[in-house]
Amino acid sequence: MFLFTLFYQSRTEVDNYSVVITNLTKRFGNFTAVDQLNLKVEKGEIFGFLGPNGSGKSTTIRMLCGILNPTSGTAIVAGLDLATQAEKIKSNIGYMSQKFSLYDDLTVEQNLDFYAGIYKVDPQKKEERKNWVIRMANLEEQKERVTGTLPVGWKQRLAFGCSILHEPSIVFLDEPTSGVDPLSRRDFWNLIQELAVNGMTVFVTTHYMDEAEYCDHLGLIYTGKLIALGTPEDLKTKYFEGKLIELVCPRPADALEQITKVKGVRDAALFGSSIHIVVDAAEIVEEIRKTLVAEKFTIEEMEIITPSLEDVFVSLIQGMRGNS
Repeated sequence: MFLFTLFYQSRTEVDNYSVVITNLTKRFGNFTAVDQLNLKVEKGEIFGFLGPNGSGKSTTIRMLCGILNPTSGTAIVAGLDLATQAEKIKSNIGYMSQKFSLYDDLTVEQNLDFYAGIYKVDPQKKEERKNWVIRMANLEEQKERVTGTLPVGWKQRLAFGCSILHEPSIVFLDEPTSGVDPLSRRDFWNLIQELAVNGMTVFVTTHYMDEAEYCDHLGLIYTGKLIALGTPEDLKTKYFEGKLIELVCPRPADALEQITKVKGVRDAALFGSSIHIVVDAAEIVEEIRKTLVAEKFTIEEMEIITPSLEDVFVSLIQGMRGNS
């Protein structure tokens, strides 16, 4: 009965999830890049993997794609065991690295031909898939153009198209919009969302907090450890300790100096033209108001707000650094 239960649980995980990670660890000598990572990614969802540079995001993706061997732990990717089926995983997933893996001296169409061969796309479907990618990436008028002459946004869409030419069930995107202009980033995320709606699982790393809002679930990794996991709303409501106040007033830098002196203020920082203040309790709002009025500051706006993902991100990282 015990063995049957284990088998049933394992089968359910394979059926319901595109990625199941258990205690996944990667060490380079004495340095632990990924430390006992446990994670599940549902089929057909957009999963965002967040973390500062050097936190272990890219190392995790490279292990899940079968490029790096884990030091310990296990993972099931697209129903395949990372320990014994790494090569098969490579042919059943899509992967787009931080640097576009395109051949600049080939045309758009020649790059697609090359990747169709790499992924062993059925010859009978090759033209259909190439045309689909060209339409999806809006490259109809650019297919004879040498790839190296394309603007970065078009290169990005072409690289993405090449990574899913073979219709994988899951695609891994490692910082896919780094260095891309805001309009191209928005267009790219429209493509991602369309594919997810049609059943593809997207596992994406990003350091843009506005992009993280598009994800169904988010994982925050820091120094190789997963420190937060949930929907964007979960992270804003469950992982932010205290209350967040947004204050708008003239001379914000001077006001900031006074605010930090108020008892109960845990943190305060300039946030664009306003100040974001983290306090232990809502009652501190009145203390801040009294302090600023006494120092002749004019308060234009002051209210308790829902923290942004950036607020949560900064708060969690600062908390980890304070405990280390």
